[in-house]
Amino acid sequence: MKVLITGAGGFIGSHLTERCVELGYDVKAFIHYNANNHWGWLESSEIKNDVEIVSGDIRDFDSVYSAMQGVDTVFHLAALIGIPYSYASPLAYIRTNIEGGYNVLQSAKMLDTQNILMTSTSETYGTAQYIPIDEQHPNVGQSPYSATKISSDQIALSYWLSFKSPVKIVRPFNTFGPRQSSRAVIPAIISQALADEKQIKLGSLSPTRDFTFVKDTVDGFIEIYKSEKLFGEVTNIGTNTEITISDLAIKIFHLLGKKDLLIQDDDKRVRPENSEVQRLYCDNTKLIEFTNWKPKFTLDRGLMETINWIQSNQSFYKTEIYHV
Repeated sequence: MKVLITGAGGFIGSHLTERCVELGYDVKAFIHYNANNHWGWLESSEIKNDVEIVSGDIRDFDSVYSAMQGVDTVFHLAALIGIPYSYASPLAYIRTNIEGGYNVLQSAKMLDTQNILMTSTSETYGTAQYIPIDEQHPNVGQSPYSATKISSDQIALSYWLSFKSPVKIVRPFNTFGPRQSSRAVIPAIISQALADEKQIKLGSLSPTRDFTFVKDTVDGFIEIYKSEKLFGEVTNIGTNTEITISDLAIKIFHLLGKKDLLIQDDDKRVRPENSEVQRLYCDNTKLIEFTNWKPKFTLDRGLMETINWIQSNQSFYKTEIYHV
């Protein structure tokens, strides 16, 4: 099978691309066009010569349609994901996440693509109204980012209902691991601690998250791709656990052997009160029932792999500034 991965140069996308190559798939990688022809995280990947690289812009129908020709499956991961930046430029998220999703769906419809995996996010649920959160939980757009992902998901499901497009919605909870930028909390904590900062700047400490190591998330994508029972369905990927940001930071301090670190409240990192998602805790029953997926990484093991990678790539992180 030939697969197209949009957002292949990004954090999750690059790991998914590598996994698909390992599994023997014929992979086309859709990379955001740039004048330097830089391929994101695939630039330094050992498999970059084993994939077909295509540059384009997910907001541009022509480049998406062209890239999708000749593929059986599309994994659509290209998106704007930083929540704080969505406060500054909601329109950028509308154009990228909603129009970009439409470009993939319409191209797939015109080209009769056989398997369309659209990447969602646990942020679409908003703060948990009950736990654990299953796929029937209401969607609440507490940020412009989450609102655009809800919209993209609904458009995708409308293609399933209206045109029988073979759509699957993949809804990961908070993924972490090597290559993630410090706009996310785990690399923000680790990179500051490794830079010998004595006070680690963080936003709200009380929210809980269900953290999934990136290799487990990628295996979830693959298992959903292989399933014949998940067309027209939303499927969570998560570990069925939760931890507060405060407890997470303390855990990381212990793993680093830096127990004397202090947490400093940083107002710039705090979301507007009604926009903060206070609790995310995944119910992964559907994924386990309809696929062969099981998480392989404990939180501690995933954190150690992430720590080791960041330790070897500290130049990537600008700990003196807040990464929006």
